[in-house]
Amino acid sequence: MEKNQNQEGLTVKKDENFSDWYSQVLEKAEITDLRYDVKGFVVIRPWGAMTIENMYRLYEQALQKRGHMPCFFPTVIPEKNFKKEASHVKGFSPSVFWLEKVNEEDRLALRPTSETAFFQMYSLWIRSWRDLPLKLYQRANVFRYETKATRPLIRAREFYWIETHNCFATKEEAEKHIQEDIQNTEEIMHQKFGIPFLAIKRPEWDKFAGAVYTIGSDVLMPNGRFIQQPSTHLLGQHFSKAFNIKFKDENGKEEYVWQTCYGPAISRILASVISMHGDDKGIVMPFCISPLQVVIIPIFSKENKNKILKECEAIKEKLLKEEIRADVDNSEKRPGEKYYNWELKGVPFRLEIGEKELKEKKLTLFIRDVEKKEKISLKDLDKLKALGEEFDKRLIKKADKFMEGKIVDCKTKEDIKKAIKNKKIARVNFCSIDISGEKCAGVIEKEADAEVRGILANKTEKPSGKCVVCGKEAEEVVYIGKSY
Repeated sequence: MEKNQNQEGLTVKKDENFSDWYSQVLEKAEITDLRYDVKGFVVIRPWGAMTIENMYRLYEQALQKRGHMPCFFPTVIPEKNFKKEASHVKGFSPSVFWLEKVNEEDRLALRPTSETAFFQMYSLWIRSWRDLPLKLYQRANVFRYETKATRPLIRAREFYWIETHNCFATKEEAEKHIQEDIQNTEEIMHQKFGIPFLAIKRPEWDKFAGAVYTIGSDVLMPNGRFIQQPSTHLLGQHFSKAFNIKFKDENGKEEYVWQTCYGPAISRILASVISMHGDDKGIVMPFCISPLQVVIIPIFSKENKNKILKECEAIKEKLLKEEIRADVDNSEKRPGEKYYNWELKGVPFRLEIGEKELKEKKLTLFIRDVEKKEKISLKDLDKLKALGEEFDKRLIKKADKFMEGKIVDCKTKEDIKKAIKNKKIARVNFCSIDISGEKCAGVIEKEADAEVRGILANKTEKPSGKCVVCGKEAEEVVYIGKSY
């Protein structure tokens, strides 16, 4: 297990300077390293990589449970594929990393997203209604030439994600699957990782390039900014017609498939996990994804060192048999240094074991989120898994409480400005999220330095009164906030 070499504690408080706190946590907890010196690309160190692997595991299990199957596609996509769907190429071309020609072939793109890769093959694989639904996913790196200021894990030119690409016989099946994607986000990102979100249907001017409509999962960060987490898109038949993806129905009639896609960016979700649960001592990792769930700290003298270490190893083996991720910190650092290191990294439980604990057959258990110590019997170590579930429930409850009072009903532009200044989300009556409302959205962006994010996708809200900007009869209730 990699040990932290920087013993200096965090020098800022999370609620006083979130930006500096976030940067320090990533560095000192050894999540990332920025010294690769290529803008927008970061090295993810073992502690971050192991966390991401655990997040992938939970997400992929959920997808496979719902009938998605894994696959791997090439990193490069021929330029001709992008050109097949006009709005898609227009939307993504400015952010594509292009490779030079190879042997006079078309230019190749490093995938910014993989619709045009998958769908080339779907046109070969789908022939009959018996081939549907087709629900495939891959875990992959994607590359986008981000022109805004980059931020490790939050906004980057390379990020780690899962993308699902799905085909259905009918529009009804496709739209039902969109709601399933939202539920998947709820079950994993919220109920496992402890990240509450708003499922927001994006305005027409802010939808995914090539989609009929887009639903994003907006997460509020501690600094009052939204970060978009998993998004799901109804692609309709835009791509199936462009790529000629057809099937014969039960009557032999040829039809185009209906398509959806869904993209949880695992590395970006990790940014929300760190930001939502962390405190002034560092990260607080959910038990379900922490690389180490229990760290064992031996407390010994020269005389009893071997005896204590032997007992620690025996306890470790017992925990591993219970499928609890555990390790012994047998470094030469002082106990206090070890406590600091593992609290910084966010390990949920710490077991302190010395001569006294062995005689009493009761170990000292430190619980990271509540920062309390209690005794646990040697024979009760199997209960740590249940304690881990309680640990994660507390994190979810605390995160949900953070969201209380964050949504403010606003009746004027001044109300919106005040809400944004106070790191809140403004909810307002609005003329339309169709293209006709883009002008009013521009006014809000200019005057309040915030964005019209859209309307709730999993709940119908009826407006009452006039649009807060133009005064026309409101058609929608929209949510407004700052974003990364």
